[in-house]
Amino acid sequence: MGYGLGIDLGTTFTAAAVDSAGHVEMVSLGDRTAAIPSVVLLRADGSVLVGDAASRRAAVEPDRVAREFKRRLGDPTPVLLGGAPHSVASLMAHLLGYVVRTVAGQQGGRPDRITLTHPANWGPYKRELFEQVPRLTGIDRVGLITEPEAAAAHYASQERLEDGAVVAVYDLGGGTFDATVLRKRGNGFEILGSPEGIEGLGGVDFDEAVFGHVDRALDGKLSQIDPDDAGAVAAVVRLRQECVLAKEALSADTETAVPVLLPSVQTEVRLTRGEFEEMIRPSITATIGSLHRALRSANLRPADLGAVLLVGGSSRIPLVSQLVSAELGRPTAVDIHPKYGVALGAAALASGRSGLVQATRSQPSIRPVPPPPVPAVPRVPPPREETKTMATPGFGAGAPPPSLGRAKAEASPGRRASRRGVVVGLCAVAVVAIGGVAVAVASSGGSPSGGTPPATTAATDTPTLVTVPSPEAPETTHATVAAPHTNPPATTRRKTPPRTTTPTKTTTPTTTTTPTTTTSTKPTP
Repeated sequence: MGYGLGIDLGTTFTAAAVDSAGHVEMVSLGDRTAAIPSVVLLRADGSVLVGDAASRRAAVEPDRVAREFKRRLGDPTPVLLGGAPHSVASLMAHLLGYVVRTVAGQQGGRPDRITLTHPANWGPYKRELFEQVPRLTGIDRVGLITEPEAAAAHYASQERLEDGAVVAVYDLGGGTFDATVLRKRGNGFEILGSPEGIEGLGGVDFDEAVFGHVDRALDGKLSQIDPDDAGAVAAVVRLRQECVLAKEALSADTETAVPVLLPSVQTEVRLTRGEFEEMIRPSITATIGSLHRALRSANLRPADLGAVLLVGGSSRIPLVSQLVSAELGRPTAVDIHPKYGVALGAAALASGRSGLVQATRSQPSIRPVPPPPVPAVPRVPPPREETKTMATPGFGAGAPPPSLGRAKAEASPGRRASRRGVVVGLCAVAVVAIGGVAVAVASSGGSPSGGTPPATTAATDTPTLVTVPSPEAPETTHATVAAPHTNPPATTRRKTPPRTTTPTKTTTPTTTTTPTTTTSTKPTP
């Protein structure tokens, strides 16, 4: 007998469920649990480890393991494993292939149809990349559905919902957050408005907050770990796993301790639920803001909601339900296993027992910032809108570094203009000095002493030099000033060295001596 298979390829965990003859159940993919870590390790011999096996081997071969790669779907930069590049789609294909083979072995055959889930805020570009994953695996008869729709389908199978009832899905997973509003329509759901979400916000970020708390408690010793020390790196990997366990323990306990077993430090770091909640409160507040935007896009108020469905492993954090209930004033519903709700709903959809009414809605987005203008390049198709959104620098990241070469090139004309101004100024001083000499000589030639012979009237050629310079052509002035000394051709004006101003400066004292001669002739009468 055939069956439907629903698969939730999550950022941190992967789960699968089957629907056979109307009975939905989880499939055990791991050694001790139904879900497996979304971890892929490529060994040097070409073999691939997935899930628990990859996590165990990660401490020995940390440079060959890939984690949380779903977040990077759409990033053109490949993932380097063992020095070799790999695309995110190929890593997800390894994970999907393992799940399908495991389920087929347990069920005695391949499924009739497979339903894969993805975040509701993914645009067409990421969905197109995600569609390549089953093709890389060689799997056909695959359908795609958003994670909130699958979660709502599972919720509807557990709780009685009247036709037309409205629910909001608050999906806080390991790597992303989604907020979607749905209305019950017959056997399916209709999405109202535009789903809202925050990419790069999930349980992984909360794990990092705990890891940072431990590092601060150790006075930054974790930041000083030598990455070339294999023993120290393996110890840090184990410490990160302890931070995840501590975070999960605080959902039930009010206090926990994180064991630290580094080569140089062996201790424990205490962490209370209150301290942890203060670390993540700003992030949880941001998710509630996204939920409000989803309601506004659907033209609904919180009072119009029948319930708020909490989905995803991170939704089990007590602070989440407290803030959501207090902010919206509506009851919250949490599944016993929030990690499995999406996979269970996807399995029901794969078997065809639950239909979905797809309403016409605007393309979900995360409020992209308009990218800077890009010059058109021939024969290259324009980038997709989502690609431009991803390329837009955010929070100062991605901004291009300053080009020193270009800065120098832009500064050189200014320096040339500055040098030209200095030369023109010196030339003007020289012209004034020469004019002064000419005037002094002319006045001396007209005196009764006749100290200067009339032949010096040839200096009348000098005033002609004063009329030649023109403020509109400073370079011509430069060549004219050099004429009394060298009389170079006009074509050499750019090569006139600065030392040509030296004779001009030596001429200036002549101006001071000439008035002295004139003064001595005045007492003679």
